[in-house]
Amino acid sequence: DVQLQASGGGLVQTGGSLRLSCTSAGFNFDTMTIGWIRQAPGEEREVVACFSNKIGRTYYENSVKGRFTISSDNAKNTVYLQMDALLPEDTAVYHCAADEIAFPLPLYDQDYWGKGTQVTVSS
Repeated sequence: DVQLQASGGGLVQTGGSLRLSCTSAGFNFDTMTIGWIRQAPGEEREVVACFSNKIGRTYYENSVKGRFTISSDNAKNTVYLQMDALLPEDTAVYHCAADEIAFPLPLYDQDYWGKGTQVTVSS
């Protein structure tokens, strides 16, 4: 049974940093696309960042390039999202998700979807 659990959200001022963690059980990082999708109230979902070791690619949404970094620790079965220079428009619930085939992650109907963690950036 595959499970994803996100943590690390919180309240931070503009320009601050947070690191999100996604722990996984029953996963093989080498066979899936895994990453982060966010959703703000009243807004469409966005794929923030994801990677696929299988095809050797990493994706970042344009507005986070240069500010966010996705990484993984296979020994800990954990994926991280380091978020720097945070902006109020980054405020959203951040979900960890994975898919066995698609790259980048699809917005909906991913193979695996975890409960989110709230990120709030104050101005």
